[in-house]
Amino acid sequence: MNSFSLLRQASVIFLVVFAAGQVAAEASKDIDEIVVTADLRGRTIEELPASISVIDAEQVDALAVQHFEELINVVPNLNWSGDGHRARYFQIRGVGELEQYQGAPNPSVGFLIDDIDFSGIGTIATLFDIERIEVLRGPQGSRYGANALAGLVYMQSVQPSAERNGRLQLSAADDDAFSAGIAFGGALDANERMLFRLSAHHYQSNGYRNNTFLGREDSNGRDETVVRGRLHLQPNDAFDINIAALYTNVDNGYDAFALDNSYTTLSNKPGKDAQESIGASLKLDYFGLAHMTLTSITAFADSDIEFSFDADWGNGDSWDPFTYDYISVNDRKRKTLSQEFRLASDGNESFDWLVGLYALRLEDELITINRGDYVNPFFDFADGLDDQFGSAYESTSVATFGQLGRKLSADTRLSIGLRVERRSADYNDTAALSANPSETMTGGEISLSHDHSDALTSFVGLSRGYKAGGFNLGIVPDGRREFGEESLWNIEAGIKSAFLDDSLRINAAVFLSRRDDQQVRTSFQLVPGDPASFVFFTDNAAQGDTLGFEADMQWQISSEWQIYANVGVLDANFDEFVTPQVDLSGRGQAHAPRYTFAAGGAYHHASGWFARIDVSGKDEFYFDVSHDQKSSAYELVNARIGFETDSWTAHLWARNLLDSDYAVRGFFFGNEPPNFPNTLYTRLGDPRQLGITFDKRF
Repeated sequence: MNSFSLLRQASVIFLVVFAAGQVAAEASKDIDEIVVTADLRGRTIEELPASISVIDAEQVDALAVQHFEELINVVPNLNWSGDGHRARYFQIRGVGELEQYQGAPNPSVGFLIDDIDFSGIGTIATLFDIERIEVLRGPQGSRYGANALAGLVYMQSVQPSAERNGRLQLSAADDDAFSAGIAFGGALDANERMLFRLSAHHYQSNGYRNNTFLGREDSNGRDETVVRGRLHLQPNDAFDINIAALYTNVDNGYDAFALDNSYTTLSNKPGKDAQESIGASLKLDYFGLAHMTLTSITAFADSDIEFSFDADWGNGDSWDPFTYDYISVNDRKRKTLSQEFRLASDGNESFDWLVGLYALRLEDELITINRGDYVNPFFDFADGLDDQFGSAYESTSVATFGQLGRKLSADTRLSIGLRVERRSADYNDTAALSANPSETMTGGEISLSHDHSDALTSFVGLSRGYKAGGFNLGIVPDGRREFGEESLWNIEAGIKSAFLDDSLRINAAVFLSRRDDQQVRTSFQLVPGDPASFVFFTDNAAQGDTLGFEADMQWQISSEWQIYANVGVLDANFDEFVTPQVDLSGRGQAHAPRYTFAAGGAYHHASGWFARIDVSGKDEFYFDVSHDQKSSAYELVNARIGFETDSWTAHLWARNLLDSDYAVRGFFFGNEPPNFPNTLYTRLGDPRQLGITFDKRF
């Protein structure tokens, strides 16, 4: 079945369900109202004039096992770069980084956990005791500024409740996978003004690789631990205090690439993809002002990150009689401290406003070590590499922002947002490069929404996002040392609808984006035969255009049956872009598949038995901008069956049930002596896994 047939079938399913929703009998269960936490004013998903996906705790437990990367295929027009063991680089509507080895952090997709900024380092996005995940697509210029050019991913852990409760979860699966987690919380005082919640979880598995040279099945293994804590205080009716803290230690191996693009590796020095982070946030809401609320959000994070790999992916036996042995080690330390103040009107039927100040301090230190040897005995040729590079980056961002909302009539609302941000940075490295860039950037949006009925709302909006410029390191083409700020203009129109007493919800949006001075990161290999000699540099394309569509549907047909369907369509191209190596003019952008889809259904019997099946897929996409190699389109099937009572659940599950092979990252270069022909090397996603999970609620 070809890709377009699959897309047509997904569209037909969506339209049939939509039509059925207009005439179906009254459903017996409503879908809960969803308030978007990442929105500055906390509006419902129906009120927010933007394309957004919200995955609640029930869906997280039903659709994933351990990490956010397992949910990416469910979200329309969201992709990720498998450049490490876990997903940490995301692309929304084709916009986002594929990797970062050196230089200043400059993410296009914001990533927050409980208001703690982990943009560009999303390795720690484990899912135990997560209450909801929100994915805001499109530029978030007035809400989150320079780190959210493409959009934002916001994860929120389970909030404390007055009732004493908790859960115990145990899971086991093939690949020698095992996990255990516990969470509990409740009130600390009789007046229920002090609420807490604590959780801890550990996961381990072998990582789906068999290193036949070392005789190991765990060289790509997973070892992931997270501890979360939350405290909710209400000292009086005027104050509301929320404290969130986390410690996470992801200590994963990294042995993901094989010379034959299989799950069998030959590396003699497998690496690591590890991140240890501690972070906390403090949110204060004060309601004592007349007709206004003052909000303060303070957050910090401290992360140690190691990313290392066997650069030649082989061993002495692989290359005999040649000597060919390279490694790369990257040690990064990143600290962030942010402070935000908001003053918002209590709102009324015709007018509301919000103003705020924001400051972010970021420190990033990096040490990179590249070592290796290449000896060709037939030509008496020898070459070696022993290079150490260090850099230090500090930046301070200060922004002021505001939003105005005006009701033009009983059914029509106008919303305007604006943000002005000033970023100043200091950078120096061991290659004697020093830079002190600073710039002022502006973003915002204007939108109009209209209630056609209680069941249908439409909206149209124009928004502008921005991303700071920067500089390139090392050897780069003439005139490419610095690159400028990028801006993204986005016009979007859509609908939010709820039928059958809110049991059927359908949201859809069409958008057109234009990226001016588009930043594109490309690379080339300086020395053939040296896999560690890649130079990465960023340049500004003249312009890039994207046209797309997104839709999602949830239908609670009855108390027993529930179905959903999500679809994204994307046409993202470079208008004009030429580098010393490639001409990308007219070509599609990297990691921007023309379609993504997900659909599934669940059945719950009154006796407690349940089953569900989920199908997701995406079209082929270019792996990078430095070559024209593509992935293959693929589809994945997940399934679950189990039994549930009021206090416990047990279920069997299967991920990638049909054991499909699919690539999440690809490189095209010469890596095999003596001729080093350019070859496509791909990293495969996880194969089939079968497991069982027991969840006890108390």
